[in-house]
Amino acid sequence: MKKLKIMPIFGTRPDAVKMAPLVRELERHPEIKPVVCVTAQHRQMLDQVLDIFRIKPDIDLDIMLQKQTLEQVAARTLDRLSDVLEKEKPDMVLVHGDTSTCFISSLAAFYKKIPIGHVEAGLRTFDKYSPFPEEMNRKLTGALADLHFAPTSSNRANLLNEGICPDKIYTTGNTVIDAMQTTVMDDYVFSSSELRGIPLEGKRVITVTAHRRENLGHPLEQICHAINDITDRYDDVCVIYAVHLNPAVRETAFRLLGSNPEVHLIDPLDVQDMHNLMARSYIIMTDSGGLQEEAPALGKPVLVLRKETERPEAVEAGTVRLAGIERENITALASQLLDDQTEYDKMARAVNPYGDGRASERIVHAILYEFGMRNDKPAEF
Repeated sequence: MKKLKIMPIFGTRPDAVKMAPLVRELERHPEIKPVVCVTAQHRQMLDQVLDIFRIKPDIDLDIMLQKQTLEQVAARTLDRLSDVLEKEKPDMVLVHGDTSTCFISSLAAFYKKIPIGHVEAGLRTFDKYSPFPEEMNRKLTGALADLHFAPTSSNRANLLNEGICPDKIYTTGNTVIDAMQTTVMDDYVFSSSELRGIPLEGKRVITVTAHRRENLGHPLEQICHAINDITDRYDDVCVIYAVHLNPAVRETAFRLLGSNPEVHLIDPLDVQDMHNLMARSYIIMTDSGGLQEEAPALGKPVLVLRKETERPEAVEAGTVRLAGIERENITALASQLLDDQTEYDKMARAVNPYGDGRASERIVHAILYEFGMRNDKPAEF
């Protein structure tokens, strides 16, 4: 019997983390031939994840340029992927999330009339410029996709409200929870020498990431001032800020936090170091979408350094609080968690709404069902 050729396409570190367990699940099924294609929209950070999960791409478009623009990413991806799709003729492409790779790969597949499966579908802020360009990337991908793998019931509801056929939406949980089952270990030794050199004994660690485009400039300055305020107020707090490679982020972070002995500014971590650092942290402060899903799986409260989130399930469940981008509010919410054990426990013990570690299994089951290779639909998360 002819094998079903499925082509996962991804290009950034967050996408690779979330697609890795799905690639592994595809490989488990003898009736499927996975052909892994990476755009390398983020070269170095993507390669870190591929190494950790031992994934060797079948196709590497290698599109990244120094100081690349959104237009360059889009044009190079569309141009190079067109030839790949013409040659490989996959039965379906799988894209993930809200990156430029996700949307442009969907557009390329649409031009070749190849079915598209959208993993992590249905997330919305309802503001097309926030996050930018991610909100429109995921909406436009949703308009092109044939199958929609929604992590949660609220993501499914968003898709239904946009007129997506209910029979083509599968509620699966988020694949990042699948990934964390293999990355977090009790006896883990950090690979980063910077991280190994930070004395954590007796400290309440706050792990920070902040790098989104909409936070550059004044908002990031406010975040940094809040971090200084928190370390001034608490002697037992140690902040570890994994600083994005974007020069605009690094200039602000090092200018405002570089002289604070309780703030450790380190380079971006590989996914395994990051997951295990979160596991040893007291609080996570971030403007990242992925960390809002990952940290609750570890029982860690998350303060989101944004004015809105496309992941309202976590706010409703109580695992996440929107701290905004104002210095006073960020400091006040962090102080509440550091001072009030009851408030801390309320967040730390809330049920993670994002998955049970079986999202990849449900997605592959759904694909096989849609192609007539399974008789039963997968159970919903």
